[in-house]
Amino acid sequence: MNALRQKAIEGLEEGDTFEIRRTFSDAEIVQFEALSRDHNPVHSDTLYAEAKGFNSVIAHGLLTATLVTEIGGQLGWLATTMSFSFKRPVYAGDELTCVWKIVAIDDRNRAQAEVIINDSSGQAVLLAETTGLIPNETEKKLLGESRSSIKPLADK
Repeated sequence: MNALRQKAIEGLEEGDTFEIRRTFSDAEIVQFEALSRDHNPVHSDTLYAEAKGFNSVIAHGLLTATLVTEIGGQLGWLATTMSFSFKRPVYAGDELTCVWKIVAIDDRNRAQAEVIINDSSGQAVLLAETTGLIPNETEKKLLGESRSSIKPLADK
């Protein structure tokens, strides 16, 4: 069990801060394009991306935003809102650092977090805010149990 999930089981608090790092490959950008059906040529055509003023093809903004959902998923955070501000392009091979900070939790387990994703030079590539529901006592217990009941759609 990773540290994020363990902290969710122990209980989340205002001020908790979480950090992950990730680098997207060319293949992951291609996979995301296929999955999302976002075929903007800025993500797949070098000449087009250069014509737009980029050094090369760029990762999809929502692919970059998956760092936000990666942390949220590990925490058992059920998002109710997400707001993204895309600041700079992300290229294949860029090491990204995502820092997620819980800034508020109310008595009904509704929470708010602020997120910043920086590239390897420390420049912000994405700023985000998210609100959601954090795990209650029953859910924390279930998070601690190792199991999966996900079945392929064909099996349902």
